[in-house]
Amino acid sequence: MRSGPRQPAAGTATPAARAPIGSGRRQRRARAVGVLVALALPALSACGGQVAVQRQAPGTAAGRQAAVAAARQAAVRHAAVTHAHAGSCDPTAASLRPSGPPQVTPGSEMARIRRRGYLVAGVDQNTFHFGYLNPLNGRIEGFDIDMARAVAKAIFGSPDKIQFKALTDDQRIPAIRSGAVDIVAHTMTITCDRLSLVDFSTVYLDAGQRVLVDRNSPVRSLHDLGGQKVCATTGSTSIANIAAARPRPVPVAVPYWTDCLVLLQQGAVAAISTDDTILVGLAAQDPFTMMVGPRFTSEPYGLAISMQHPDFVRFVNAVLAQMRQNRSWAASYARWIGTPVPAPPPARYRD
Repeated sequence: MRSGPRQPAAGTATPAARAPIGSGRRQRRARAVGVLVALALPALSACGGQVAVQRQAPGTAAGRQAAVAAARQAAVRHAAVTHAHAGSCDPTAASLRPSGPPQVTPGSEMARIRRRGYLVAGVDQNTFHFGYLNPLNGRIEGFDIDMARAVAKAIFGSPDKIQFKALTDDQRIPAIRSGAVDIVAHTMTITCDRLSLVDFSTVYLDAGQRVLVDRNSPVRSLHDLGGQKVCATTGSTSIANIAAARPRPVPVAVPYWTDCLVLLQQGAVAAISTDDTILVGLAAQDPFTMMVGPRFTSEPYGLAISMQHPDFVRFVNAVLAQMRQNRSWAASYARWIGTPVPAPPPARYRD
């Protein structure tokens, strides 16, 4: 997959980013790339409607032990739920069919959102190409952001009637369930266990987990990383997959993918492993990295919505159906991810 236009990196820097980087190639790379990674957060703090996120340094011994324990517990839960749903759940065919073109009907969730005056969308601020704060214009941009803006346009006639709330991966489901956001557009994989907590739109992008390493690394797949530290975000399916791998790597969980990039630049982890769509953005920010190995998971992305609002799920699916047909999905893919542009994932419904 070829990356789209390169822009200054977006993201946040953990306290570890202020530690000595080292010398030689890593020090040069840190000056060229690591400084750009830290640009976005100060600008974001001035934006209205954002969720404040507390972060802790992933490099402490206590933090590493807690991350490993949490990741292994998540892997056990994930495996148990997957086994329980193995014969009954197809996460790619679990959404609700649109009733027709997207319409704001009286008494609907869409009508409530329209009365408020704006859509509240939970998004990422750190994933290049998908949801990131562009330090050149102070705007959150990307493929996921285009999906949320299309929903706002269908409700209000304007894609700008939207408020973004920046969420970490592990804040996504609580934000939907509490009503803090109307929708989450945040590289979120539809899984059977998540479907017991929130509803999803149809699949709007297919991804798969791979591995990102330094260009001089001998690692060629996750199987080469037994006993070595591999970074992913807390609350992601990626961290559970790392913890479940054999031979067993040491999972390192952090709030943001750019935190993983800083740790890789410092030599504090041997690799980053997550969806290839996310890794493409990280690699675009650091030319000293490369993706290795084939996809070893399937990660179908959906827009998360509260289970209390099935009418809104059907509405959002109608918006996605329009985007597939009028090629606005393809235009967004070409702009943010690159070419050639594949066909969008076909819509599948449970009813």
